[in-house]
Amino acid sequence: MLTFTKRLRATTIAVAAALSLAACQTGNGGGIGGMNTTETVGTLGGAVAGGLLGSRFGGGAGKLATTAIGTLLGAYAGQQLARQFGPADQSRASDAEERAVANNQTITWNNPQSGNSGTIQPVRTYQGNDGQTCRDYNHTVVIDGRTEVARGTACRQPDGSWRLVS
Repeated sequence: MLTFTKRLRATTIAVAAALSLAACQTGNGGGIGGMNTTETVGTLGGAVAGGLLGSRFGGGAGKLATTAIGTLLGAYAGQQLARQFGPADQSRASDAEERAVANNQTITWNNPQSGNSGTIQPVRTYQGNDGQTCRDYNHTVVIDGRTEVARGTACRQPDGSWRLVS
């Protein structure tokens, strides 16, 4: 079960990384209920992950209760994680992801102000079904002393740029 939880938390980070890589991060504003976009993504990703985890327990009304509790706890945890991974961290992580994927080499980033850091390591390059060159990678992130691993895939576009696809 611990592995499943780690994968769900990594998915939350991957969603945040995907948005920043795709230039969807707008900094402050754009969020829900006064949260910035990062906090909104973290909250929603955490809620989904928590709901999925909670739905694996109980039965009948108990299953509904564990899903609801998991959703609320996941939303809170995701928001707290996103608050610790600020815009400067996202910018550094996004730049490093783009360089690592484009150059097919391991890139490390860090933010001395927050203490957060990460390493992006391309792990496999292949031709997709549509003939595009795609590259799988692992993004290991250390946030507030906790290590999480997110996995992603980017594919090369006709103009030479790389687009995150998962």
